[in-house]
Amino acid sequence: MTEIRADWASKDFYKVLGVSKNASQADIKKAYRKLARANHPDSNPGDAKKHDTFKAVAEAYDVLGDAEKRKTYDEYRSQVASGPFPGGFGGGGFRPPGGFDIDDVIRGHGGGLGDLFGDFLGNATRRGQAGQGRPRPARGTDIEASATIGFADSIEGVTISLRLSSDAPCQECKGTGGRPGTKPHICATCEGAGFVVSGVGGAFTLNETCPTCQGRQLVYDEPCPVCHGTGRGTSARTIQARIPAGVKDGQRIRLKGKGGPGENGGPAGDLFVTVKVTPHRLFGRKDDNLTIDVPISFDEAALGADVKIPTLGGAPVTLKIPSGTPNGRTFRVRGRGARKKDGTHGDLLATVQVQVPAVLNERAREAVAAYRAATEGGTLRSNLFEEARS
Repeated sequence: MTEIRADWASKDFYKVLGVSKNASQADIKKAYRKLARANHPDSNPGDAKKHDTFKAVAEAYDVLGDAEKRKTYDEYRSQVASGPFPGGFGGGGFRPPGGFDIDDVIRGHGGGLGDLFGDFLGNATRRGQAGQGRPRPARGTDIEASATIGFADSIEGVTISLRLSSDAPCQECKGTGGRPGTKPHICATCEGAGFVVSGVGGAFTLNETCPTCQGRQLVYDEPCPVCHGTGRGTSARTIQARIPAGVKDGQRIRLKGKGGPGENGGPAGDLFVTVKVTPHRLFGRKDDNLTIDVPISFDEAALGADVKIPTLGGAPVTLKIPSGTPNGRTFRVRGRGARKKDGTHGDLLATVQVQVPAVLNERAREAVAAYRAATEGGTLRSNLFEEARS
């Protein structure tokens, strides 16, 4: 039997997925896949808004994608919308008739919300009692970590070891919160449901985790001496994490299922690793392209030359420097940059830097002097003073 959650009253899962209430299961699945791809955290690192949208889409599909859950959800929403009063609690809003005290409704006097929830939440409570000894699965916590890798590893990808400490079930009581060897009983506060009705939020009541059993549905008269009844502890472990090729400095990587362990068979949380990349002495990075400064001599710039340069992790390539190349000109070597998300590579951008020798031998000095004499009367600076006067 599908468990009913009181927060369904305030959540329109059809609107979240952008489908009509009469949509087929195939249309619902298609809408979910489209939204999940567009908002997936792996494709939108650092975008908290899309991460929240992804979670909301996943929650909506968990209900609407299951025919039985969807039927229960529709029936629940239908009864909530009609309500026990004219106009209901739906889009039209609630208008109490004359002589009617809304406080009595909230407290359940003479029917009202108490009767309305009697069937739905009462059934959930009875299911909790029937499930004695089988607390609900809980997802593990997400973990944040940071890692520093070398520049070459950021381009090629690398597997690293991470030492993690996370919240986990207490090792002494295995997460039950009770002293080992003692037996639990159903929580009297929530009557085994794991949650309690917290009050009126907007036009309707919402449920919260039971403060007595913390959602475990069961309680122990003797608390665990290690965790003092919380059922929580810490877990320290070392994992191998794969950092993908092409990761950028400061990028946040999501490693699914590498976070804190789940409880009662629940899934593990996720690990989010913020990557720091150490600079390279020779290569730099601009978007998906690598950069390198290439020193060339005056004669190579003036006369032209074939200049061999290194690439990162690959064979050297030869730049063809044409005659008359100015200082600072950038040449593009295609496909020798960082790996992109689609599997292709960026380019290597090589910028030439014309070097002026600090010391000349006698022969070189004579050659430069001869060059000066041959170009005497040039117009390199002829317009400087004219421009200054104007």
